Amino acid sequence: MTASTASSEARRLVIDSASEACSVALFAGARLDDFRHEVIGRGHAERLVPLIAELAGGGRADAIFVGCGPGSFAGVRIGVAAARALALGWQVPVQGFSTLALVAAAAADVVAAAGGALVVMEGGHGQWFVQPFAADLSPRAAVQSLLPGAAIERGDALVVGNRAEAFVAQRGHGTALAMLPDARAFARLPAGAIFADPSPIYGRAPDAKPMVVSS
Repeated sequence: MTASTASSEARRLVIDSASEACSVALFAGARLDDFRHEVIGRGHAERLVPLIAELAGGGRADAIFVGCGPGSFAGVRIGVAAARALALGWQVPVQGFSTLALVAAAAADVVAAAGGALVVMEGGHGQWFVQPFAADLSPRAAVQSLLPGAAIERGDALVVGNRAEAFVAQRGHGTALAMLPDARAFARLPAGAIFADPSPIYGRAPDAKPMVVSS
């Protein structure tokens, strides 16, 4: 059973803004009804809600699913906050999924043929988010934030993500598939990739630490 399996024509809104892409999709049961996918770099806070409003029926859905990262700190927070706000306003459930799993799902057929893949995404501060996935898109290990020199020790032949080409070039072997999170790939996610109570997955420590005030 995959995330696309549905017993009715319930409408599902899928959101991911954890990378330079701002991506939304509207499903009716297993059918993709509408989508918007823009590579904007920055400005997710200004663009995400208008993108949703451009969808058929204003994007109104019976359930919402949101990419929780890891990725851009700001992008992750914006996506999760928008999903929660819409769920509250529409009085519908909201669930989450890993953005890295969505990247793997966007290349599902290639990943299956290769017997698995390593997803490599920009992590900030010179680091990359890396996570290996099996042929069935289940994670083989937890996500890590690594400097490139440590990341390229991974031996996966197929590398997918927005830093796949840099990874393969630095390692010197393998196949790179440049890929950004795409909400349309939600239909290929395994059911186990969906979780309740979505909250940001940052993948590394926050950039700023709270001040400690001594008494």
